[in-house]
Amino acid sequence: MTNLAETIARNWDDSIVPQLVEYIRVPAKSPHFDPQWEAHGHIERVIRLAEGWVRRQPVRGLQVEIARLPGRTPVLFFDVPGAGARTVLLYGHLDKQPEMIGWHKDSGPWEPRIAEGKLYGRGGADDGYAVFASLAAIGGLQADGVAHARCVGIIETCEESGSYDLPAYLELLAPRMGHVDFVIGLDSGCGDYERLWTTTSLRGLTGGTLSVDVLTEGVHSGDASGVVPSSFRIARKLLDRLEDSATGRVLPAAFHAAIPEERARQAREAAAIMGESTVGKYPFADRTLPMVSDHAEALLNRTWRPALSVIGADGFPAIADAGNVLRPRTAFKLSLRLPPTVDGAAAKDALTKVLEADPPHGATVRFSADEAATGWSAPPTASWLAAAVDQASRKYYDKPAAAVGEGGTIPFMAMLGKHFPDAQFLITGVLGPHSNAHGPNEFLHIPYAKKLTACVASVIAAHTTR
Repeated sequence: MTNLAETIARNWDDSIVPQLVEYIRVPAKSPHFDPQWEAHGHIERVIRLAEGWVRRQPVRGLQVEIARLPGRTPVLFFDVPGAGARTVLLYGHLDKQPEMIGWHKDSGPWEPRIAEGKLYGRGGADDGYAVFASLAAIGGLQADGVAHARCVGIIETCEESGSYDLPAYLELLAPRMGHVDFVIGLDSGCGDYERLWTTTSLRGLTGGTLSVDVLTEGVHSGDASGVVPSSFRIARKLLDRLEDSATGRVLPAAFHAAIPEERARQAREAAAIMGESTVGKYPFADRTLPMVSDHAEALLNRTWRPALSVIGADGFPAIADAGNVLRPRTAFKLSLRLPPTVDGAAAKDALTKVLEADPPHGATVRFSADEAATGWSAPPTASWLAAAVDQASRKYYDKPAAAVGEGGTIPFMAMLGKHFPDAQFLITGVLGPHSNAHGPNEFLHIPYAKKLTACVASVIAAHTTR
């Protein structure tokens, strides 16, 4: 594979980056954030953009289609024949998170910008690049005359909403995939930009909207305060059932799981590599300190321990418009990250019970739960895969590979684990320090992505010859 890296890098420069620039321009927000996605047509635009690019690739035997089921977001499916009877499945998605505020003044979520080797814009790294990198890896192998197994790809458009459309497509497409014994997911992260990182686990997720109503309309706070209970105070008291506000520790045992010693060891090893960037990668304001100072514990906090975030609120006027009114209602959007081995559906039920039981002051308390997702913990890594990953990292990054859990949720992985229980997994990605997925100034580190694509190609080749 003497020319592989050069072939892939050239493809990135000449073709992939320009396509990602066009992809970033499209506000293809996931259905959860754009309920009128079908009418707006943005998801259709990005999946057709990807389909058109895939069809133009000089990959022998390539077949591609947009799979559609009534009332569901579409899926891009490609199929490349190869040697042997085994199949490699590659995964990515094209739907995006919403805009957020705080972007650099000369860019925005839908305004791509390239600076210092980084492509800024929503969705490029999370993870619109995946379909392009997948075909570039396969094409690079073919151009270099290297054999590969059959490769199929599923690129969905519902991942940022919890992949609720994906099970139906798996039922539709899995029988066509053959014997899938290796899964590559490109929707994860990396601890630094200096080596190949593999993801050993992903957290689960549940959440929803907590609403507290105390009045049918707002009233003068001078007249009512001290008599009418504050909806905010009641909501705060309900959150105290979930979380110790002094430490951030989630309290109910239903949301916790034992941390396997192997994962704790991997966290210590990853923390030793990442050093201060384990916590220093976050844009802390002024003198804000992290919740823990020990780097390994910080990694375990964000990969194997539950954590609560309030990600939205209703019932509050803007500060400029806030009069002296006791508000009738407070509503919080809650996101509860779960350890990889906690069942998402059971956690959703437990969360509802904790919040709705015995409402303070008899207030009207409702918790409207969203879809829940169970996390994923990788099966034991086969010796051939461990060797291939490390060799690829040393070849293209000149450093050994590393492994770490990730705090995000990719429901697809748990779904695939059920469909293909004997498969090996390579879960990786380009979301490294400061890349800020879901937040402002998300970027794709282009030099890192080029090498990652070469690593993926090398591991696909090793899968064929093992």
